[in-house]
Amino acid sequence: MTNWTRFLLFWIGTCTLAACGGRDNVVEEFGPEALYQTGSESMLAGNYPNAISYFQGLAARFPFSNVTRQAQLDMIYAYYKGAQFESAIDAANEFEAENPTHPRVDYCLYMKGLIHFDKAPNWLEKLFRVDLTERPPRETMLAFSDFQELIRRFPDSEYIPDARDRMIFLRNRLATYENHVARYYIEREAFVAAVNRAKYAIEHYPGAPALEESLGLLAEAYDHLGITDLAEDARRVQETTFGENL
Repeated sequence: MTNWTRFLLFWIGTCTLAACGGRDNVVEEFGPEALYQTGSESMLAGNYPNAISYFQGLAARFPFSNVTRQAQLDMIYAYYKGAQFESAIDAANEFEAENPTHPRVDYCLYMKGLIHFDKAPNWLEKLFRVDLTERPPRETMLAFSDFQELIRRFPDSEYIPDARDRMIFLRNRLATYENHVARYYIEREAFVAAVNRAKYAIEHYPGAPALEESLGLLAEAYDHLGITDLAEDARRVQETTFGENL
């Protein structure tokens, strides 16, 4: 290692320590409003780790300050934007548990739904083009549940329109997965199980485009079971609802 390299590494380390020390001093010396303002400016600049540090310092030093609650909400967003999804969900759950009657609890539910909605498949799944609709849709189910809870508890929330739009996509994703399972059971001649999965999709995800296939699978399973009247009913509903697509 050359002398120049040693000097450069020393200089970088010194600057890093100075920066961290400076931030710690700010946290120790600033009041709650100044800490919140500094954290907000960091978040607006896209420096989410810095924003989180200031918000954490604010919450630790001034837990009962008026701006601390808002900082805790902003920290959820900072974690989310920084791709620290589990920390964001933990922060949202903690805020809701500590402030069950707070008027911004709807934001916590919305953010949890958004985080689960935005969790992307890993790069291997993208690279090999795996059909994700055939996988158990855990994140999809969690997102759907969070948005559903938001609508149930806060029907007048400003986040309802976006939540409803996202639920349209989620509903079809979940119904498509149920169809995969129903088809799997039909192929293995487990026709009662196939009926149950197709019916579950129809009953729980109304309006999903995938229900056209659900009704077809239901009719097919009933045919195999020899229950022709119910098979005809399923086809009749399929034709009435999706006739132009058949």
